[in-house]
Amino acid sequence: MLEATDEQRALAEAAREFCAGTLGPTAEEDDAQGVFRKEYIHALGEHGLCGVPTPEQYGGLGLGYVEYSMVLEEIARVSASYAVSVAVTGLPQIILAQFGSEGQKDRWLPALATGQALGAFALSEPGSGSDAASLRTTARLEGDRYLLNGTKFWITHGGVADLYVVMARTGGPGARGVSAFLVPGDAAGLSFGKKEDKMGLRASPTVEVVLEDVEVPADGRIGAEGSGFTVAMSALDSGRITIGATSVGLSQAALDVSASYATQRKQFDTPIIDFQGVGFMLADMACRIEASRHMVLAAAALKDASKPFSKQAAMAKVVATDAAMAVTTDAVQVLGGYGYTKEHPVERYMRDAKVMQIVEGTNQVQRLVISRHLKRAYSEV
Repeated sequence: MLEATDEQRALAEAAREFCAGTLGPTAEEDDAQGVFRKEYIHALGEHGLCGVPTPEQYGGLGLGYVEYSMVLEEIARVSASYAVSVAVTGLPQIILAQFGSEGQKDRWLPALATGQALGAFALSEPGSGSDAASLRTTARLEGDRYLLNGTKFWITHGGVADLYVVMARTGGPGARGVSAFLVPGDAAGLSFGKKEDKMGLRASPTVEVVLEDVEVPADGRIGAEGSGFTVAMSALDSGRITIGATSVGLSQAALDVSASYATQRKQFDTPIIDFQGVGFMLADMACRIEASRHMVLAAAALKDASKPFSKQAAMAKVVATDAAMAVTTDAVQVLGGYGYTKEHPVERYMRDAKVMQIVEGTNQVQRLVISRHLKRAYSEV
């Protein structure tokens, strides 16, 4: 990965400073109480951080995924919850920019890109997680409208989103029977179940979404009937880059705290970083972070160049999220007993890191994606 440009560094530094001042003061409280502050999304949007890759004509910055990844890393260094929120409200923007009609783009993209509206992505269901093509939510065409019925699980921003991109079945079984729909947050028949009481990312709401005869006009369908699975998988490919970037920021935050602590904490009149047992652990943490960062930015650069990036995105997601789990666990170890208490943030980082290995496709699914790429490549040799 080439060295960042002056403009990219300036963007990252501005994001770092803004997030530290805006998200930082309540990060501990929001985690403890499970509070999501929608006004923070508005503020992030006003500073251009909610629509980094969205075209300028629709209110975004019109930049690439390299810049987007750098911004998400900086947000996650302060709050992984809000980095995930920015990434998730970005998914409808990705979908609309690539597959939406001009009318759909004009209606939704400016508000999403500027943080005035909050987006959500509704694919998972109680019985279809990794096997997303088996989803059971239906969309029945009646005249010039569809009626959507079903239940979606694990929906980030459920109950607070202004727009849901909902995948529903319009045809037979399997991926080819799935279509994508735009459902406003105030649509009649849309209701919400319990808010999940999660281990981590507690400031990011995850809620069950229930659709009961939710009416969507025909022009609320994204693309052709049967193209919904393609829409979803394309968005998830991009989303793997954003989760990788979020994981890099989370890891960096853990290293920042633990390395600083290790230089100040003394045992036997010696800073503990000078003991190999600690110093080598921190060195390994730094290596994992740097490798993850390069892999994420490499995948982002391929996307920006309009080159195939699915395999690289899956690899970056696996490496960065596994690294985040290892780095945050080691950060707790470096701080010892202090690390296990809420007096220091590393225990929160560790809790936040675990879900990164699950969202946007589990790391087991990512390895399946990678192995299939390898099979195709070596079958042609």
